[in-house]
Amino acid sequence: MTRSYTVRIHNRQTNTTHSVVVPEDRYILHTAEHDGAELPFSCRNGACTACAVRVLSGELYQPEAMGLSPELRAKGYALLCVSYPLSDLEVETQDEDEVYEQQFGRYFGRGKVKRGLPLDEE
Repeated sequence: MTRSYTVRIHNRQTNTTHSVVVPEDRYILHTAEHDGAELPFSCRNGACTACAVRVLSGELYQPEAMGLSPELRAKGYALLCVSYPLSDLEVETQDEDEVYEQQFGRYFGRGKVKRGLPLDEE
C-alpha cells in the first residue's frame, strides 16, 4: 500500500501557499501541478534550479537532483521536479538566480566575462 503525505508549498514569487497530498511514489511537482498549483519549473529533469525549494520541515528523497550539489542538499535545498515525499513537508520556493549563484558562483567569481575579439580579428 502506497503512503501519501501532505506537502505545503509556499510560492514566494506569487505569495501563495498550496497544500497537496502526494503519494510517496510520485514527484511533488507533478502532483502539485495536477492539483492546479502553478509553480516555477523548467527542465523537469533535475538539471536546473528553476523549481528549487528550501525544506522548512519534513523529509524528501531526491536521487535524480543533478542540479544541486551535495552541499546545497545538506543545507536543505531540493528540486520539486524530482523529489518524493518521505513525510509531511513544508517547503518554500527560492529565487532561481540565488540558488544558481550558490551552486555555480564560485566558478564565476572572478568578475564579469570579457568579450574577446571576433574570430576574424584574432
